[in-house]
Amino acid sequence: MELNGTSAIVSGGASGLGEATARVLAQAGATVVIADLNAERGKEIADAIGGRFAQTDVADESSVRAAVQAAAGGPPLRVAVSCAGIGWAARTVGRDGTPHDLASFQKVIAVNLTGTFNLMRLAAAAIAETGPADSDGQRGVIINTSSVAGIEGQTGQVAYSASKGGIIGMTVPAARDLSVTGIRVNTICPGIIDTPIYTGIAGAGGDAEEFKARLTAPVVFPKRMGRPAEFGHLVRTLVENDYMNAEVIRFDGGIRFQPK
Repeated sequence: MELNGTSAIVSGGASGLGEATARVLAQAGATVVIADLNAERGKEIADAIGGRFAQTDVADESSVRAAVQAAAGGPPLRVAVSCAGIGWAARTVGRDGTPHDLASFQKVIAVNLTGTFNLMRLAAAAIAETGPADSDGQRGVIINTSSVAGIEGQTGQVAYSASKGGIIGMTVPAARDLSVTGIRVNTICPGIIDTPIYTGIAGAGGDAEEFKARLTAPVVFPKRMGRPAEFGHLVRTLVENDYMNAEVIRFDGGIRFQPK
């Protein structure tokens, strides 16, 4: 899929993996819509990359529909990338015997899983209205973001892992469903990526570099956290390689999570 002269929408595009992806797609010639709740940062990034900003709650249908319409209002919409997500840590039953809070579990599912599906279905419908981009009849590409935690979650990650595992489970059936419209679907499962979320966690409990060193101990090689720009590069690769479809790709330096 040729990115130059197309439109793309990236949820969670105002920070972390989403921001890096938006920048990479823009560098390749796409007009990118940053779909995020953070208006100040989202507008700043959109201005920097020559894109547009749409304040978006991925769990809200009308909000995502408006963002997709904005993305479809310019060059043909060819790419949708879901990077919006939240984390949560709680045991199924706490040490004090308290069961996991149901509302918190539902919130994580609503944002991470339902939000991903919400953008995928609405963006796919808009992409399907465009003409074929090549002789294969291809119209677009959808990239969803899961996590290694969706494959081998750790203690306290029951809500997060359930949401990310659900995204993995959608990959193949969604790709089959959308094959008739010429849309490919792939899912990336990042491991430990150096985004602001880890710096924030470390800042609350001590030295950030020491904290990151503990996180990267199980990484096989290279012995470091992944970089957001590397994630963005992988997104671009999956978009541009026309034979990549219905795949779940680990992006983790070979890490295998320990129980906790």
